[in-house]
Amino acid sequence: MKLENLRNIGISAHIDSGKTTLSERILFYTGRIHKIEEVRGGGDGATMDHMELEKERGITITSAATSVSWKDHPINLIDTPGHVDFTVEVERSLRVLDGAVLVLCSVGGVQSQSITVDRQMKRYQIPRLAFINKMDRTGANPFRVLKQLREKLGAEAFLMQYPIGAEENFKGAVDLIEMVAYLHEGNEGEKIVTAPIPDDIKDECEDARVQMLEALSMYSDKMMELLLSEEEVSKELIYKVARDAVLGGATPVFMGTAYKNKGVQPLLDAVIRYLPSPLDREIRGRDPKDETNKIELLPDASRPFVGMAFKIADDPFGQLTFMRVYQGTIKKGETYVNQRTTKSERFSRIVRMHSNKREEIEEATAGDIIAVMGIDSASGDTYAESRDFCTLESMFIADPVIKIAVAPATRSDGDKLAKALQRFRKEDPTFRVATDEETNEILISGMGELHLDVYIERIRREYGVEIVVGAPKVSYRESPTKVVEFDYKHKKQSGGSGQFAHIKGKLSPIESDSEDSFEFEDHVVGGRIPKQYIPAIEKGFRDILGKGPVAEFPVVGTRIDLDDGSFHEVDSSEKAFYTAAQGCFREYFKKADPKLLEPIMNVEIEVPEDFQGTVVGDVIRRRGIMTSNDIVEGNSIIKAEVPLAETFGYATDLRSMTQGQGTFTMELATYRQTPTNIQNDIIEAKRKADLASSK
Repeated sequence: MKLENLRNIGISAHIDSGKTTLSERILFYTGRIHKIEEVRGGGDGATMDHMELEKERGITITSAATSVSWKDHPINLIDTPGHVDFTVEVERSLRVLDGAVLVLCSVGGVQSQSITVDRQMKRYQIPRLAFINKMDRTGANPFRVLKQLREKLGAEAFLMQYPIGAEENFKGAVDLIEMVAYLHEGNEGEKIVTAPIPDDIKDECEDARVQMLEALSMYSDKMMELLLSEEEVSKELIYKVARDAVLGGATPVFMGTAYKNKGVQPLLDAVIRYLPSPLDREIRGRDPKDETNKIELLPDASRPFVGMAFKIADDPFGQLTFMRVYQGTIKKGETYVNQRTTKSERFSRIVRMHSNKREEIEEATAGDIIAVMGIDSASGDTYAESRDFCTLESMFIADPVIKIAVAPATRSDGDKLAKALQRFRKEDPTFRVATDEETNEILISGMGELHLDVYIERIRREYGVEIVVGAPKVSYRESPTKVVEFDYKHKKQSGGSGQFAHIKGKLSPIESDSEDSFEFEDHVVGGRIPKQYIPAIEKGFRDILGKGPVAEFPVVGTRIDLDDGSFHEVDSSEKAFYTAAQGCFREYFKKADPKLLEPIMNVEIEVPEDFQGTVVGDVIRRRGIMTSNDIVEGNSIIKAEVPLAETFGYATDLRSMTQGQGTFTMELATYRQTPTNIQNDIIEAKRKADLASSK
């Protein structure tokens, strides 16, 4: 296999843009499957949606990997979910891929989850193509989608194809480089027929070609000169510059309808022509002994092995670890070192995945995406040939926003539940499990109601455990709102050595978007508090932030300035200063007028225009703030910021308000101060719950 021919790509998009349908067509045209199955309706369901739950709900829950080949180019393809609740699946897939296809609906255009996916692609600097799907839908408008790509995502987007017809008259597309029309024939559109451009759109195609060349000329001085002197630009130069432009961050736009089998093969041609091979990506690792020292990794099979475990799945035969090999070669039966745990582990079997089927292979080399059986790793671990060789930057993991209590219906199922939770926690870094120290309840937290819903359903099915689910809890935060000066003494005399610590300074609020915002500054001079006690003071403050004094929620947005204090030659110790910091925080934080902060969600709702008034009224009733309201093709797209606490059960409410026609997506926007009356209710509810549990 030539490395320059290999493509590692992901397909990402907003819900219902047609990612899985597109993947299914790619599998069919590349000869991987011989019969097309649909996501919804009859048959065995789409190949890449292999879980029962995915087939029933018609959504993708876990990303699935497969390997195909197109015109002698091997392609490793990952189909990712669209719901923000499963965002970690997209995150970890993009972390190890070289390129991506951003799928957009020709009617919906750039929607909320498209924006999230775009952010993830930029985070890992993933070159991408855009594919406008569903060109056969009523209201299809690729030019509006192109405009949104530029305005909403700030993308350097330009058309590489021009549509022939639209909606039910969509026939195919004109290639703006070759200036020919591609039409599709055969039952499954497998035959591509090249035809001259229809007369009625010749002028539009000429204009679109000029716009494409102008956009590309930004990436090539030579092309710019040719255009300015009005000379002909050769096709070879256009192809070369288009590839450079994609690697430089531009987004060429293609179009088609995967469901009606049109436009998929030209997209595959574009994937192998423009998206990078592993040789085109610069990957740097870090030296574990010196974090500042960067190690360049080369996709060379003869160099020492470095790979990243980016996803973990449990199956009946043990743990399956998906791995991207960045450098070197791995062989079946050999031993490699987990850089985090420094343990040597034997790679007993290496498999190439095709959705949930697998084929055994003897070895894998740089650039490959494979799965390894029989190793015990966590998501984001780096493997290499020797200890302390190299670590790769791990992926970004969002913090959960919703919490619910779960318990097995029968005592005897406790072990099974623990096993299930342990497995899912390992597989999914955004799924957290904790035990409430006071109530002893098992709390699971995740990215949204759907996220936790799916896990509860999976525990019922895969482990046969009936679960009792408590009401959802919101992860509030506590934050001070004014500056207070503190002067706190901790004294303890009781036979033997006593304890003495004295600290002075101020506690103040800080503005910060980060989850665990806490700052500590030491301004003590003249050895008023010996230097060795300062870390103990900081640790004392840090350790108490987990449960604030208002309603026992985590504390954020706090700064401590330590200005002065005193100590005792005999009775002062690290423990005394640690205890003093905690006592001081308990006493003075309440004086800083602390407020509860609540998570605010960005909600995007799409409903038929007739229901707009009812839905907007309902959003306002839920303390929502409207940010925009557009009408597109008879559908109202409402964007609002709504407190998470007001969104529980919203899916059901929206369905009943819109006769089942409304859809919505939401993701965390920010934390904001909770209104006083609601804060009082939360504190009161907490007090009652504590009373009940203490009886």
